Amino acid sequence: MDILTDPNGYIIDYHDQDQSLQPHARNLCWQLNQIDPLDDAARRAVLNELFGTLAPTANVHSGFQCDYGVNIHADADVFINYNVTMLDTSPIKLGAGSLIGPYSVLACPNHALDVGQRRFGICASKPITLEHDVWLGAHVTVVGGVTIGAGSVIGAGSVVTHDIPAGVVAVGSPAKVVRKITPADKIPDAELTPRD
Repeated sequence: MDILTDPNGYIIDYHDQDQSLQPHARNLCWQLNQIDPLDDAARRAVLNELFGTLAPTANVHSGFQCDYGVNIHADADVFINYNVTMLDTSPIKLGAGSLIGPYSVLACPNHALDVGQRRFGICASKPITLEHDVWLGAHVTVVGGVTIGAGSVIGAGSVVTHDIPAGVVAVGSPAKVVRKITPADKIPDAELTPRD
């Protein structure tokens, strides 16, 4: 288990990796995805067992899948939309207020490029960090070793292969910063529909 939580990542023969936690995580994901979506207490019980840490105000929709679960740490008000996959062979840290769009993938592991090593099972793993208030649009992929800075927005369908600074919009494959987020991006109060 120690190697899985290494904040620097690791390179290993996949066959030597401790996979004893994966069947339990698969079972918990299956349970989670069978529970009535309105049964908050039952869903929370499974999520609390699955995740390494899960703030009481974090929300995870149906269709969620992961490798281990214990390496996922979700702070307050994190929202994980439908059909998100997290391959948490290294720690995945989700900062407070972060939003993960549907069908997004956070993938810590990476196979060797050399075909001989790849067939032998050599793989690497690096952690992923989303600082507070990051928004990943639908179908975003984030690879291992990436940190996305606070308040940044990643456009739908993007593939994030390197760090993204705080307070920017990034899009594309690979994702590139297109601009800073400014006060001009705020929707005017007069255009907001009032809450009842």
